Amino acid sequence: MALISLEDLDGLDDEQLDDDISDNPEPMDGEDRLLTHWQAVASTHQVSVPQDMAGPIQEMTHNSQQREPLPFAPVSCHEKMGEVLYEERVYPAGKWACVTRGEDLYEQSISMGFMKLMRFICKENSAGRYLGMTVPVVSNIHMKEDGNTFQKDVQTAFFLPAEFQTNPPQPFDRDITIVHREPIRVVARTFFGTTTEETVTRQIGLLWEILGITDELRRDNYMIAVYENPGVSRRRNEIWFIKPNL
Repeated sequence: MALISLEDLDGLDDEQLDDDISDNPEPMDGEDRLLTHWQAVASTHQVSVPQDMAGPIQEMTHNSQQREPLPFAPVSCHEKMGEVLYEERVYPAGKWACVTRGEDLYEQSISMGFMKLMRFICKENSAGRYLGMTVPVVSNIHMKEDGNTFQKDVQTAFFLPAEFQTNPPQPFDRDITIVHREPIRVVARTFFGTTTEETVTRQIGLLWEILGITDELRRDNYMIAVYENPGVSRRRNEIWFIKPNL
């Protein structure tokens, strides 16, 4: 199962849209066509997309090429036979917009969180304007005591664009909080495809196999960074292990 992200319509072409709306005899404008596509995708993920998401979906799609990369300082890169096994990076302190959801499925929590963040980005904020987007979108998961199972609550967040770091607009949605995070040092490994609990758990295990036994990294908290449209068959993601001390 894939999930719906803030970038779910990147690269969407007219043929894909026509496939999703072929059973609807009524003529549609561009906004309705996009919403219908989202609803078709969401139905396979056990997520409902309400009618009031049409505006944010349209605006996010229109501005899809205007995204700021999350800045970081590279520390090291570890390769084997030309393949990058993992990288170590430091991400700066800054303000993030965060929302936590605890749905029945991990994918549902991420999807519902993304839609709330989309509304915030698309004018449901004290600035009354489109705020812009940064990538990747990062989800923070906590593990249960067994070390193998995700806790139900998942926090999804994006780093506020540079323009708003000093004076962040406030969200109208009380579920969204603006949080200042201190610098974070991570060990990051790229993987491709969907980000379900199953695939993320597999990537966590794989990176532990590569790293071996170490007490330098947390085992109770991981982060998943999503860069690309989930409709891309080999979408780029990363698993981040966290170093508690810089």
